[in-house]
Amino acid sequence: MAQLYFRYGAMNSGKSIEILKVAHNYEEQNKSVLIFTSALDSRDEVGYVSSRIGIRAKAIPIHDDTHIYHIVENQTQNQKISCVLIDEVQFLNKDQIMQLTDIVDDLHIPVMGFGLKNDFQNELFEGSKYMLLYADKIEEMKTICWFCERKATMNLRIDEEGRPVYSGEQIQIGGNDSYYPVCRKCHKNPPL
Repeated sequence: MAQLYFRYGAMNSGKSIEILKVAHNYEEQNKSVLIFTSALDSRDEVGYVSSRIGIRAKAIPIHDDTHIYHIVENQTQNQKISCVLIDEVQFLNKDQIMQLTDIVDDLHIPVMGFGLKNDFQNELFEGSKYMLLYADKIEEMKTICWFCERKATMNLRIDEEGRPVYSGEQIQIGGNDSYYPVCRKCHKNPPL
């Protein structure tokens, strides 16, 4: 039975490597997967899922007007799709999340969305909000705080000098140069 999965975690929790691992496991069994990622993430190259450890895979870029359901439905005309994998699912809009539910419910294809739950101000992203509301299974991917041994549940944005930033646009693409995974205590008062 197909289900919608939401696997979320703070920065550096291994979301991208997990999506690449899941894709590899399906493909090793000669099962087809479709990998999507947000077109906003241009850290490596638009249209790729890339892990910090150097592994990457081609993906279909998702723009604000991308109709994911139609892409998946069209692909099923040519081949059986065993799973749809979405990286950076937090950047999707509500309509796109509803399309993911339709892929599961109408096309009977499991969908696994990977992404951040909350932004640097500890507010939900639109895509994350609707994944939390509509996913059949929700799983936290854990990592440790950049500064202490607690579990990281938040993302601390930093400026070029390494100082914490608590205001600004919700979306700013970056890696360790811009964000640290942190616990609540270190988010409120980082030992910088």
